[in-house]
Amino acid sequence: MVSISIKAATLAVLLIATTAAGLLAAYPAIAAVVCPNCMGFKRARGQVYVEDGMASQQQAAVLKTIAMARDQLRQFYGTIDSDPRIFVCGDDNCYRKIGGGGSRGMALLDFALFLSLQGTTVTIASHEMSHIELHTRIGLIKTFRRDVPQWFDEGIAVLVSNDGRYLRPASSPDRCLVEPDDTLPTSRRAWIESAASVNLYAKAACRVSRWIATHGGPPAVTRLLADIAAGQSFDMVY
Repeated sequence: MVSISIKAATLAVLLIATTAAGLLAAYPAIAAVVCPNCMGFKRARGQVYVEDGMASQQQAAVLKTIAMARDQLRQFYGTIDSDPRIFVCGDDNCYRKIGGGGSRGMALLDFALFLSLQGTTVTIASHEMSHIELHTRIGLIKTFRRDVPQWFDEGIAVLVSNDGRYLRPASSPDRCLVEPDDTLPTSRRAWIESAASVNLYAKAACRVSRWIATHGGPPAVTRLLADIAAGQSFDMVY
């Protein structure tokens, strides 16, 4: 009986170790959220984690950037409902290790944000924070189902980040740089496949900015998201 118990315990330990190793290999971003230290991160302050070994001066700059990005998020939404873990890499190798690929920042549903060294700017950070805030407001299930089309999600993020690559200055009567059309992708997969070849971000930002302008400003977005969270469809409330 003792021998069987020892074998069972040994198998359990091996299973846990194998599962953890599989998680680290297959889903490095999730692994970072579950075990920051395992993926080479340390807590800088609150929910902000930086690559282990990052110089204190660089850490201070990171925290300042994150604070400024949150201020932009608050200015648009009025309040901030999301509180993701934020992981900041100090070099390209770190970002590749967590699955960053060629992006500069990436949001993981509504609970984590990852920034590359090049993406540690107020513009990129607030853009990704906007995705997480939107996902938080509609809920995890509706985020999985993509109840909000990707073009709207991206258009809001461009506006929150006030990205001058895709928008005219806020003082302009019309902020559009590129006229939108009827082919803006609704799914994330379609967006990723098309984003490199056409100026989708500018088109999405144009469409969303005009919708906001004719619906009472940014509070229209919070009302729309609340209605979707309550069970209404995007097409109905948009």
